Amino acid sequence: MTRREKRNLRIGLLFILPWVLGFLFFTLYPICASLYYSLCDFRLVQPPKFIGLRNYLDLIHDEYLGISLYNTFFMFLELPAAVVLGIATAMLLNRAIRGMAFFRTVYYLPSLVPVVASAMLWLWVLNPQHGLVNGVLMRLGITGPGWFTSTEWTKPSFILMDLWAVGWAMVIYLAALQGVPEQLYEAAELDGANSWQKTRHVTLPSISPVIFFMVVTGMIWLFQYFTQSFIILVAPNTGPENSGLFYALYLFYNAFHYFRMGYACAMAWILFVLTLIVTIVVFRTQAMWVYYEAERR
Repeated sequence: MTRREKRNLRIGLLFILPWVLGFLFFTLYPICASLYYSLCDFRLVQPPKFIGLRNYLDLIHDEYLGISLYNTFFMFLELPAAVVLGIATAMLLNRAIRGMAFFRTVYYLPSLVPVVASAMLWLWVLNPQHGLVNGVLMRLGITGPGWFTSTEWTKPSFILMDLWAVGWAMVIYLAALQGVPEQLYEAAELDGANSWQKTRHVTLPSISPVIFFMVVTGMIWLFQYFTQSFIILVAPNTGPENSGLFYALYLFYNAFHYFRMGYACAMAWILFVLTLIVTIVVFRTQAMWVYYEAERR
């Protein structure tokens, strides 16, 4: 290397040094430490004691692990509903009519509400005795469900609350819709395609990469579902008959309520493996339904 190249290398390394240090201390070290602690009996107030794979073996016999996994996978029902609702809303808001900017803003606003404020709002809206929804149902002569206080309705209540803030996904789908070439619709009309056929054979294939992205990120987010349940159920409550005990919530309780940090780290690595497996499976399916413009060329 010439003297100038060495100088440029030193300057470049100096500029990226803050990021490198941040990565080493705040990302790489915690990852390595959590892997080590998952092999230890670590109670926070005591030094970690190496116990090998005992934490992982104990997890196999943990009845609450199965409950938390079931509750977490149940929330995956939200994913197709969010995709359909987001695309449908984006298609409605993609029309060139007067006042469309106002409607786009209205649909997007709920996603700007902080999660804590949104949870408190829905805790009132879905209150079994004095809530807005049950009040309307009562006027119609219908007895409303218990929502967050009911074993059957706890998880559907969380899904309903999340779908209210689907506006952030709607904006992404709307941007994808506006990138669909207009000549494709014109060609479909010349072939006699109706609205549904144009949606099925033109719109959805054209935005399928965005749908794929939203599905993958949505799955990763659902695996870590935590904040809403932590706020609404009020820690350390887990809902009636543990119907609101999600995996991330159970991990948090083991780490910071029962002070079983080693056990919680083992749960975190299992969560990582589960997320990785599901993500790989979805990536393997993209060849069957995801359309990329570059492939056509």
